[in-house]
Amino acid sequence: MEAKVTAPARGKPKAQRGARYQRKRDALLDAATVLINEHGAKATTLQAVSKAVELSTTSVTYYFPRKDVLAAAVFERAIGRLREFVDEAAKEQTPRARVRRLLELHINLRADVIAGTAVPIATLSEVRTLDDAIREPLLEQYVDLFRATRALWGDFSAEQKPLLTARTHLLQETIFWMPVWLARFPVDEFARVLRQLFDLFDHGLALPETTWAPIDLARNADGEPLGDEERGAPNFLGVATRLINESGYRGASVTRIVDELQVTKGSFYHHLDTKDDLVLECFRRTFSRLTAVQTAAGETGETQWKHLEAIMNYLIDLQFEGEFPLTRTSALQALPADVRNEVLAKSDEAALRFGNTLVEGAQERSVRVVNPLIASQTIAAMLNSAYDLRNWAATMDRKTAIRIYASCLTRGMFADPAEILGTG
Repeated sequence: MEAKVTAPARGKPKAQRGARYQRKRDALLDAATVLINEHGAKATTLQAVSKAVELSTTSVTYYFPRKDVLAAAVFERAIGRLREFVDEAAKEQTPRARVRRLLELHINLRADVIAGTAVPIATLSEVRTLDDAIREPLLEQYVDLFRATRALWGDFSAEQKPLLTARTHLLQETIFWMPVWLARFPVDEFARVLRQLFDLFDHGLALPETTWAPIDLARNADGEPLGDEERGAPNFLGVATRLINESGYRGASVTRIVDELQVTKGSFYHHLDTKDDLVLECFRRTFSRLTAVQTAAGETGETQWKHLEAIMNYLIDLQFEGEFPLTRTSALQALPADVRNEVLAKSDEAALRFGNTLVEGAQERSVRVVNPLIASQTIAAMLNSAYDLRNWAATMDRKTAIRIYASCLTRGMFADPAEILGTG
């Protein structure tokens, strides 16, 4: 993206100077947003932004003296834009209409971005890479955004709050992941995509008479050894995955990894050549574990619904446990391009397996008829982002937490809370 900006003008009327200043500042934020989405916040330098807008770095510092100040401004604007969409959706009369409108606004934005008439919203996953002093105010703004999004469902009791929190989390994660898979559809199909995605949220995957009763897969169904002794080498991948999930790609330094494991850097480099190798191996292991669980569920000999139910139960439990979770796809944007492409290809493979399960489930009438591409990507987003709900899950019995979170997709976003919570 290129946006030409001139240096600040002198001797102009105050109102005119203010308008020009805002336009130039917005152009810098537009350029920085694209760079952050492509390369991550840590890799987005003032020099890169100045090149994108054809300004000297010195001129850019007139608006943003440091790159962390620029990154904070990008994320603050992103949260503000997300909040504008939520506030617009809140004008609708019912929870269903509000959620549908929010999805519509984001799909319309994506169409405008593809047409070159709008700038995308910055991906917020990189907020976690910022220093505390800059990150904390942004997190407070995000909490306000989350609460406003949750309010789209209307008033709810304290007893219903955990369910509404889970629904809000899935809605937001679906929106954040949507640009990745929406590109597979032509723009003139976006209206149909909206209908099919909302149908999934409205009615869920399960048939009306289906109850949640997952088959318990073996503890090592993901192919991982059960204990450190069986693993042999220091658990570099487990520690690195947690650090990536919590601090982003740039935050998972080799120093932090070896400090947590209490080993030397030499021990690390004995197993892996570079940090990029480590991160790529984390993603490869994640997708091999996904495949192993999908295969194990398929070998139970039950219906496709029972396969899907077993997969969801196992992987949500693994994510809530948090010891060796799946690597968050939110780290994608900071990866080198070749590594990112491999990870996205593996992600698509996992989603295709879910899609095949949904197709055969519809054929045997154990699963509702849904668009398998849309539903499989939504399932993947739900499972991958479950790690972020581990503190939420810790407030209740694990099986209850899994059932409540899974219900957001199995029963839909608007199922009777009393029925889901077992209080009716």
